[in-house]
Amino acid sequence: MKASLVEAATGKCVASAFYPKTEAPIIAKQPGWAEQDPAMWLGSLKLATADVLSQAPAVNPQDIKAIGISYQMHGLVCVDKDLHVLRPAIIWCDSRAVPYGQQAWEHLGK
Repeated sequence: MKASLVEAATGKCVASAFYPKTEAPIIAKQPGWAEQDPAMWLGSLKLATADVLSQAPAVNPQDIKAIGISYQMHGLVCVDKDLHVLRPAIIWCDSRAVPYGQQAWEHLGK
């Protein structure tokens, strides 16, 4: 998770931080599986945001007009009706569906 504070008028990056500082752990209970705990993403976002704000003490957080969030893509996060996470998120590098995609390719064509 990376956070940056950018001055809107100039596009100048005032501060930037990322977390975790080492590669994020991947849960791989079986070969080809790749999952992560979405709570780790939120925790990393909080740490990166706090780090950025500490690098720019002259900036009042109330003056921030917009945010953008970037991390990984193509992740499946299953939630219940109250938006509580039900299980670890299946992330982009999970390959357990490859055989199904290959089978569809062969039967349906390109």
